[in-house]
Amino acid sequence: MKIRKELWFGLSFMALVIIGAATLLLSVEKISNGHLGLLMLSLVVTAIMLGFPTAFTLMGMGMIFTWLAYNRDTTKTLDLMVQAAFKTMASDVLIAIPLFVFMGYLVERANLIEKLFKSLHLAMARIPGSLAVATLVTCAIFATATGIVGAVVTLMGLLALPAMLRAGYSVPLAAGAITAGGCLGILIPPSVLLIVYGATAGVSVVQLYAGAFFPGLMLTGLYIVYVIIVAKIKPQWAPPLSAADRVVTLPPLTQRLTSSTATHALTALFSALKGKRNTDVPLGHILRQLTVVVLPGLLFLLVLVTSYRAVTTVEAEAVYDIQQIGASSSSNASAADTGGLQEPPQEDGLKEPVAEGGLQEPPSGDVKEPPGAEAPAEPVAASVAEPPAAAAASADKAPAAATTRDAPTWWWVCFAIFGALVALFYLFLSFARLEIFKMLLTSFFPLMILIISVLGSIVMGLATPTEAAAMGALGGFLLAAAYKRLTLSVLQESVFLTAKTSAMVCWLFVGSAIFSAAFALLGGQELVETWVLSMNLSKTQFLVMSQAIIFILGWPLEWTEIIVIFMPIFIPLLDNFGVDPLFFGLLVALNLQTAFLSPPVAMAAFYLKGVAPKHVTLNQIFLGMLPFMGIQILAIILLYQFPAIGLWLPQLLYK
Repeated sequence: MKIRKELWFGLSFMALVIIGAATLLLSVEKISNGHLGLLMLSLVVTAIMLGFPTAFTLMGMGMIFTWLAYNRDTTKTLDLMVQAAFKTMASDVLIAIPLFVFMGYLVERANLIEKLFKSLHLAMARIPGSLAVATLVTCAIFATATGIVGAVVTLMGLLALPAMLRAGYSVPLAAGAITAGGCLGILIPPSVLLIVYGATAGVSVVQLYAGAFFPGLMLTGLYIVYVIIVAKIKPQWAPPLSAADRVVTLPPLTQRLTSSTATHALTALFSALKGKRNTDVPLGHILRQLTVVVLPGLLFLLVLVTSYRAVTTVEAEAVYDIQQIGASSSSNASAADTGGLQEPPQEDGLKEPVAEGGLQEPPSGDVKEPPGAEAPAEPVAASVAEPPAAAAASADKAPAAATTRDAPTWWWVCFAIFGALVALFYLFLSFARLEIFKMLLTSFFPLMILIISVLGSIVMGLATPTEAAAMGALGGFLLAAAYKRLTLSVLQESVFLTAKTSAMVCWLFVGSAIFSAAFALLGGQELVETWVLSMNLSKTQFLVMSQAIIFILGWPLEWTEIIVIFMPIFIPLLDNFGVDPLFFGLLVALNLQTAFLSPPVAMAAFYLKGVAPKHVTLNQIFLGMLPFMGIQILAIILLYQFPAIGLWLPQLLYK
């Protein structure tokens, strides 16, 4: 019987784990509870690789070794299990997981992705490798809306792979673009991985989302740059679209206005308003086309005016009338007129009683002030008690607080960039581009509005991740209804898949909590920490070692298992090396994408193979994924060398 290569790899990896654990136990003089914790960790990894369910493996191993740690006390073991499970499931952050997953499944079934891919590859027809670039952009947008790697890779394998193969694209390049783009949902918010990491490491999910925004854009940009360079160097791997594939069909009424799709749309539509030769074209059709044409300009002006007012307006500070204690004022002077509280008359005031033989004041005639003591009295009094008229005059002379300020430099730069883009849009707006723009309006912009509203409300602090997830689920529901895809079967399937995915994540959390409690109870965490600290590693060496371990674990394990099993081991070590848990989480999110792209156990490859034509082999898919995996490693290095890529936005918003 011939065993496949991936089975050989899995069996070899399990053998190495078992041999390593056995060697460790045999090398020590006395087996302590800490060594039992390491044995438990080894058995968990082996059992998962054998195919046992991850969550129940974690729970079972955790309970067995907790029972051993408590000297076979069943009551304490059950108490620990209940407390760990309750503490984990009481986290409010976990509510966002089913809501984001539900939003993703609804968007997936709203049939937006097919329209989005078609409009993007027409809009990018002149870019080298346009189909692969459109695939990466579509994957990034779809991954942002869903965050489900398997769904993105499978759907893009059905849509983009046949189109690229028909266009003559290299199989490895096409497969690599689909698998790498599909894995972007691990990093780009609203990522379920970031929610799980935040709940495990005790890091704010809001800050994780803000921190992952620019690394996600950087990784997507590196993918696109690689595809464009390959298409320029090796055009036979990514041929340009033929003229027939770039043809845009105009609506029948628009065809009456022009005989060529290259005609400038803005001038032709304005001339059609007063042209007698276009009397057979309804005025309503022309006005609708003009409305679409002027929409970008109106939106640009609206954003320009509102943003200019926001950056140039200075909020007036509240002014409080604070007076010195004992100083007179006009309000005190008029207290008698207003009926306020007044001092009692001096002649009827309280006086000290005269006691005979007691202590009395010395005669005033015997005590005199020294010469010159009266001189500074009047200037001091004048400086303390200023007349009301002089105080009013000085108040009138005080400069008024400024209510406006100059616009900052970054605003002028953004204004110049967006203004140039709008000018180029109108300069090259032909009827063909107008139709492509209308296609984008019905596919690209609805998704972008949904994504920006969800992520923007989280990052700007307008809503918690749970509240934003609820609004995102409502947005996905409305999108599916707007595109007439909200049927009872679609809703039932989305709810079922959401419940299935959410139950899997929640059971993983419960199993992780029990496993972590047992591991800490046995002293395994202390043993690992002592061993790592005894190596006298620097911060860089620790990060390299930890990321290398996560990279290797990504071959046989999925990201959920790595997060819930190994992050509780790494997180307590971060303080010893001065590593920010937020920054470490961003590195882990970038690194764990390699878990889906690392042969021979690359889940994205098997997702794609399941929907690819028969002549596309696994080896071709693996070959196409290797360059993108190298780009991921480059992105990790860039993020480590320039931490501001991930930390600038959280520090700006939440400092």
